[in-house]
Amino acid sequence: MTSSSHRPANPIDVEDVRERVNAALVGFMDGQSALLGKVSPQLEPVTEALRDFLLDGGKRLRPAFCYWGWRGAGGPAAGEGIARAAAALELLQASALVHDDLMDRSDTRRGLPSVHRRFEAMHRARGWRGDREQYGASAAVLLGDLLLIWCDELFLNSGLDPAAVLAAKPMFDLMRTEVMVGQYLDVLEPVAGDSTDEGALERAQTVLHYKSAKYTIERPLQVGALLAGAPPRLVEAYGAFGLPLGEAFQLRDDLLGVFGDPAVTGKPAGDDLREGKRTLLVAHAMRGLPGAEARRLDERLGAPDLTAGEVAGLRELVARSGAPERVEQRIEELLRQALAALEEAPLADPRARTTLLALAEAATVRKY
Repeated sequence: MTSSSHRPANPIDVEDVRERVNAALVGFMDGQSALLGKVSPQLEPVTEALRDFLLDGGKRLRPAFCYWGWRGAGGPAAGEGIARAAAALELLQASALVHDDLMDRSDTRRGLPSVHRRFEAMHRARGWRGDREQYGASAAVLLGDLLLIWCDELFLNSGLDPAAVLAAKPMFDLMRTEVMVGQYLDVLEPVAGDSTDEGALERAQTVLHYKSAKYTIERPLQVGALLAGAPPRLVEAYGAFGLPLGEAFQLRDDLLGVFGDPAVTGKPAGDDLREGKRTLLVAHAMRGLPGAEARRLDERLGAPDLTAGEVAGLRELVARSGAPERVEQRIEELLRQALAALEEAPLADPRARTTLLALAEAATVRKY
């Protein structure tokens, strides 16, 4: 294992990955903006919103794992084809976030208005007719769909060897299917699930795997590997590393969603409680609280009339349940499991091992 003194300060910036992905997104959006401009000048707010959403913030974690999956499989550092292919994952992520914010009724994203709120505000500012909330929701659905179409376009036209792109495309498609069905199960749980029953933990685990864990780390690594022509053994090794690491990443996000600092997360404090997310953290909290308090958490989680005081009260219940400590312990276990798998992975480039180790720590060891 590489000592911390030799690890890069920000692993996403090693080999200029963030800069190269950003440049690929800028170039792609320049072309799409020109295309939409030919359709109608009324589409200018659409291109502005999508540019802002794509280029203002974002950790670029998924593209980084895709890139280092490529490098670990022997893909060269030079060339912009892999940067464009990895940038397609950022378009997919943007699509998911636009829709996710709408479904969760989130007001902000990265400290700025969410897309549906942005278009609501435009409707209001211009004094247009009709229901501004419906207009904002409709715009968000369409813009999210547009981003989903574009992610396919950028991936297929990355400039990499067409045979390699064809080999990686089934994994790319599987990743997209998994995140969509995981998102559906996440929407289903608050309305159909019982957070106090024996199956709640298992259902929360399924959502965690498919909505986030596989999509964030395992599949991007494997897509990058397949683009570089990796053998099955390495693709499997990336799975053994990426799945537990992706789970740990999401568990950290669950903690941040309840206890995070808005200045760091870009979301209001306790936002997951307002949105009623039935995470593994919540499932553990239900089991660690006395019956009356568990029922209170279950009944008020995501309530439309939830007050700021109640959010603070629910946060206190989660804290007292012992669930945060259990989740922290699980994060540590998963990180150890992932790092052990990384040590055994047959990587073609030792620098990839060093950087993947640093990315693993960056993804899981984040401050509240």
